[in-house]
Amino acid sequence: MKKTKNPGDMVMNSRVLLSITLLGMVWFGCLTEIVHGQTGGTTGLSGESGQADLSALKQRALRGDAKAEYRMGQAYMTGTQVAQDYQEAARWYQQAAAQGSADAEFGLGFLYEHGKGVGQDFRQAMTFYAAAAHQGHAMADNNLGSLYEHGQGVRKNMGEAARWYRLAAHRGELTAQCNLASLYFRGHGVAKDYIQAAMWFRSAAERGYAPAQDNLAWMYYSGAGVALDYSEAARWAQKSAEQGYAPAQVDFGYLYEQGKGVPLDYVRAYKWYKLAAVGGDDRGLARMKSVARVMTQKQISEATDRAAQFPGPKSPAENTSTANSIPNSFKER
Repeated sequence: MKKTKNPGDMVMNSRVLLSITLLGMVWFGCLTEIVHGQTGGTTGLSGESGQADLSALKQRALRGDAKAEYRMGQAYMTGTQVAQDYQEAARWYQQAAAQGSADAEFGLGFLYEHGKGVGQDFRQAMTFYAAAAHQGHAMADNNLGSLYEHGQGVRKNMGEAARWYRLAAHRGELTAQCNLASLYFRGHGVAKDYIQAAMWFRSAAERGYAPAQDNLAWMYYSGAGVALDYSEAARWAQKSAEQGYAPAQVDFGYLYEQGKGVPLDYVRAYKWYKLAAVGGDDRGLARMKSVARVMTQKQISEATDRAAQFPGPKSPAENTSTANSIPNSFKER
């Protein structure tokens, strides 16, 4: 599973986000990844007064204000009003963490896990995540779960991974909810339980988390943990696809290609496959080639034009992890 996004932006992280897409057994948004999420609010440095705000913030940080030190670290982590500099981010986080800032501890854990601004050191990552987690930091709970799941900095322990994911999930951490759902789906660290898996995917999906929406779509498509319902599968796949989530775009295209939950429509299928391919999902390219065999050149041109009008994928924030996914493909079910 993956961790919560990086300290500066909330989006999924570094483990491989394996998706549940139509073309092959790939892990969907929540199975082998942990998403790194935000460590707090924005730095508040945007707008016309940004530079003045930054200067005042730095002065407070230099006087030892822990919140200001953390926000300086965030500014350097995200490149807000300053050039992005992970070493500077680490320096300011270290000062804030020394004063007990849970957000700064999480930030340091993230930097050590990914070797940004500091040498990669999973044990140090574990230490700082644990410090933040013991202060109630939900994203740190999730990322600790990921380290236990993958045996990084600690002996692999799926039971501990599930414990930390569950703690974060009950605190409302979306990636952890998706990660916990995937453990229930696979029966890793917990008893296999599709109903629990569907429940936790739904919890994150209803709050707009694209990987969970796509995973929930698969549950409806397959009838695992919920009543089989192609219309519901299409509804959730669409929500995820419209956020620019490439695996869901493949899945939604496949539903159009098969006429399941939506009218059979090769033009729409091709459009979504193309968007997925542009978003980096090679399965989209393979499906484009397949469906093109039954399309006219006019239809392909129309689908291409429609894809060009799509607002575009929402690029994940840098240094964010992905949640784990469930190992199935719409096509093979």
